[in-house]
Amino acid sequence: MTNEKPFYPKFSYDEHARNCAPDDFLGQTRRTVRGVAVSDDQIQMIIKAMSAGLELGPDDTLLELACGNGVLSNFLFDSCKEYLGVDLSEYLISVAKKNFEVLPSHQFAVQGAIAYVRQEPQPERFSKALCYAGFQYFSADEATEILGSIFKKFTNVRTVFIGSLPDKDQAAKFYKENRPSAEELSDSSTAIGVWRTRSEFAQIASNAGWKVKLVTMPDEFHASYYRFDAVLSR
Repeated sequence: MTNEKPFYPKFSYDEHARNCAPDDFLGQTRRTVRGVAVSDDQIQMIIKAMSAGLELGPDDTLLELACGNGVLSNFLFDSCKEYLGVDLSEYLISVAKKNFEVLPSHQFAVQGAIAYVRQEPQPERFSKALCYAGFQYFSADEATEILGSIFKKFTNVRTVFIGSLPDKDQAAKFYKENRPSAEELSDSSTAIGVWRTRSEFAQIASNAGWKVKLVTMPDEFHASYYRFDAVLSR
């Protein structure tokens, strides 16, 4: 049964991160289960999935949208020549710069994804793109524009990895009680963001020009029962 009135409040990653300890990198980005940081094994599964999907090489320049504090990003630095991560949160980027930035080749910048893809002066310098656990915080219009802009403007990007997407068809398994309304499941400003079915996401990506491969994490991954990944290619 859905709720008749909103149950789940709006959520700010920036505000949440500021309320965590300065060195609680996993807590700041909610790489947690019931408030407890996930294990190293779980993190390594995420890194393995991203690495396999992106097929990074020593000549690649990687763009990451909604990069957070860089706690996952830095594991990819040794696999690519250059990296730029952008995020709307000034606080999370300050943490990334202090703890993970490696100038001048691997750097972070404060900017929202929409503003960035519109304004990047040299989009052709990138060869791969990544958005892990951030795409669900883009509205339908934003998601369409971002994927379309990368396809049309970032012409040398051959592969995009979109990770940890909440699967609307599996929402009932996650919300065993107090399931949100359909409106809330489509709200990008809640703690989990927009729930999309696999077919809904695939349609957005294919409309933007991408070939789409949907991937499910192994059963031992803590969120495999309600999330999926996507690898986009030209």
